[in-house]
Amino acid sequence: QVQLVESGGGLVQAGGSLRLSCAASGRTFSNYAMGWFRQAPGKEREFVAGIGWIGSITYYADSVKGRFTISRDNAKNTLYLQMNSLKPEDTAVYYCAADPALITLARMLKVDYWGKGTLVTVSA
Repeated sequence: QVQLVESGGGLVQAGGSLRLSCAASGRTFSNYAMGWFRQAPGKEREFVAGIGWIGSITYYADSVKGRFTISRDNAKNTLYLQMNSLKPEDTAVYYCAADPALITLARMLKVDYWGKGTLVTVSA
């Protein structure tokens, strides 16, 4: 089992920044690819960013490329999402997720573990 706990969400004005964190516990963190997903009200959950086991491979949704940066610290068992130039359309509950395989994680074909999410609200 892997437990994932997100933090760092909140209310921010458009153009502002937030950094989300996801603390992992349980099995070896570095054995898992990690990802961030989000779900806006009335919409389906969507992929935001993913990162491989040691952080050398990253993927981003087109909607966040150039604005969001995913990173991980395996020594601290923590995943991060730095979000800059936030837009109202970024408003959503953000979830972190873990799976051994980055490709299937990024495509939401297989996700072994989910966190409970943290709410990000971007005001216009």
